[in-house]
Formats: sequence, C-alpha cells, structure tokens
Amino acid sequence: MNWKISLRFTTASAVVFFLMSNPVHGQTPQTSSAILARGVEAMGFDQEKTTHHFTLLPDGGMIEITANEPSDVTTRDAIRQHVAKIAGMFTEGNFGIPTLVHGQTPPGVDTMKRLKNTIFYAAENLPNGGRVQITTENLEARNAVHDFLRFQIREHETGDSLAEPVSARRKHPANNLGHDARPGPP
Repeated sequence: MNWKISLRFTTASAVVFFLMSNPVHGQTPQTSSAILARGVEAMGFDQEKTTHHFTLLPDGGMIEITANEPSDVTTRDAIRQHVAKIAGMFTEGNFGIPTLVHGQTPPGVDTMKRLKNTIFYAAENLPNGGRVQITTENLEARNAVHDFLRFQIREHETGDSLAEPVSARRKHPANNLGHDARPGPP
C-alpha cells in the first residue's frame, strides 16, 4: 500500500515540475530572478509575459520583444514604448537600460558609444510588440553590435543563434539580367 502512495506522489511531483518548467506559448526560459526584477523596473513590463529575441544580421542586428498573449494590449503597448525609448537612447549612445537590467555593461557597448554616429537604430511596431532594427556599414561597429547581441542572447537564454550571420549571395552581375528581367529574343 505504501509503494502505491509513493508512486502517486512521485508521479504527481513529476507532473507539477514539468508544468512549472514548461514555457508559456513557446516562451524560452528567461534568466535569473534578479534580471527579471531589474527588467520590470527598467523596461516597464513583466518579463515573464514577454518573449525576447536577438538576431545577428550581416549589417547589424535586431532586438525583438513580443507579448506572449496576443490579447495583452497593456504589455504590447509597454513594449512598443520601451522599444521606441531604447532606439532613441541607443542613438544618443546611452545604454543605461541594458546596463541596469544586467548589472554590468554589456560587451560591445563602449565601441557602440564611440561609433554611435555610424550605427542606426529604427524602432518598429509588431502586432504583439516591437523591434529595434540596428544597422551599420562600419565593420568595427557591426562586430560590437554582434558582441552586444550575443551577450543578450546568453543572458536572456533565448536560444537564438550566436553564429556569425552569412550574407545572402547574389549571382554574379554577368549572370543576373535584373530582378525580374527576362532574356531578350535570340
């Protein structure tokens, strides 16, 4: 009789553990409770109600934040305000928010500050949140942006790729007659 109770208790514990550790709506696990708490203070929304993604691109990168629940307009609107705010702050060379959230200056920030006039930040609204598009033609700035984004990926545990992005290869101009051009008659 005791082994049945023990088995039920073990099974119930396993189910509770699985349900508690299973992310909501595809949300990846996100960091320590200290970062979550500082994130609420710095960003203005509950980190556990959002999903962060950081993407490295050949010309910079992207920060994307979305509300986990499509009907959560309060979180969506707070994300949009935050995204617009950080795009403006980053443009000025102000990285106070990520420094506050992570309790340290992220890698790449010093270079991004120094080369701020070569990096462009554009805030965009998304259906459930927003994104900051980061672009630069300066190789040193791009490498700093990638260092910054890789740090964010690791800290927020997003599972996004840390790999160096590969530029899209275009056909050699001699073999490319234009985007939609067709060869003329022989």
